Amino acid sequence: MGSTDTVQRGAGRNLALATAAFALTFWAWNLIGPLSKTYADDLSLNPTQTSVLVAFPVLVGAVGRIPAGILTDRFGGRVMLTAACFVSIVPVLLVGLSGGSYPALLASGFLLGLAGTSFAVGIPFVNAWYPPARRGFATGVFGAGMGGTALSAFLTPRLVDGMGLLPTHLLMCAALAVMGFVCWSFARDAPQWEANAEPALPRLKGVMKLKVTWQMSLLYAVAFGGFVAFSTYLPTMLVTAYDLAQTDAGLRTAGFSLAAVVARPAGGILSDRVGPLKICLTSFFGAAIMAVLLSFEPPLEVPAGTCFVLMALFLGLGTGGVFALVAEKVEPARVGGVTGIVGAAGGLGGYFPPLVMGAVYQTRGDYSIALLLLALTALLVGVFALRAFRRPRTAVPA
Repeated sequence: MGSTDTVQRGAGRNLALATAAFALTFWAWNLIGPLSKTYADDLSLNPTQTSVLVAFPVLVGAVGRIPAGILTDRFGGRVMLTAACFVSIVPVLLVGLSGGSYPALLASGFLLGLAGTSFAVGIPFVNAWYPPARRGFATGVFGAGMGGTALSAFLTPRLVDGMGLLPTHLLMCAALAVMGFVCWSFARDAPQWEANAEPALPRLKGVMKLKVTWQMSLLYAVAFGGFVAFSTYLPTMLVTAYDLAQTDAGLRTAGFSLAAVVARPAGGILSDRVGPLKICLTSFFGAAIMAVLLSFEPPLEVPAGTCFVLMALFLGLGTGGVFALVAEKVEPARVGGVTGIVGAAGGLGGYFPPLVMGAVYQTRGDYSIALLLLALTALLVGVFALRAFRRPRTAVPA
């Protein structure tokens, strides 16, 4: 960095641009979930079909983070943030044109996952701008861009009600184009950043040999995967379990996402102060308790509403804590590659729970077993984190 504790000039601007691009592409990534009831009613979908539709964009958004992280090490965050915005335009348009066909929606939703790869671009980009002591803050603030899911949950159903399905998606296409031009014009890679010209496959193999890569992947699969699962599937869950209107479910899902968004930078900042392990443990054990309470399907506002908000806060803290732990344990030259795999694990962690929840609801008519499985998973991962990171460790080059 040139200094171990000073922030470089321009860091704040680039952090803000990366966060804005991340928020917008995450909104695009989550365009289908808030409209799940519309699609289910129009296409006569059962709960399992609806959950597959909602989860499909998560799959590509998860797997695509691996090459996105490696390409960011090679071409830099400025190029890749710009590309993420422009590439996302095509699937957004296709989703807007596919509302009358379930197979077409699945196909376009699959491609929509490309918008979710921006996360693996932004983490190494902002990491390079900040000294080690401030990277928890930087990655936490950037991670708050996952608030794009809150914007989508709140605004997408209302925009569709007011403008129609296709105009809403055309508006998103225009916004992505503007953001792409802004990133290209004003974002800059950190002065000391150097392109990693090592061939992609050997670099990927090297990153995959690091034990810490898989440890972080497990942690992030629960923390971020839990957030993604709830932010994409919660509208469906609230409609089916609590008989809410789609707009009301969207409003409450936006509140859930907003709570997680606020908690993520808090998780990064607190990690800088008390250590990321303590934040991760608080996240996992807290989320486990909330999942158990929600499995009893309590009354909607109190205590269910309170439990959902606390669940969001715990998961948000965890997403900030995990990447503060990545910044602490992984050498800078490998952060992009590690971020890609860890980010993919987080996305995949959000892919399976909606499928499980849809199948459980279709079979039993409630979500209790699925929520208890979430509680058990969070508890076990918390115990694993305590054992794996109790003593300070450093990353070992492959």
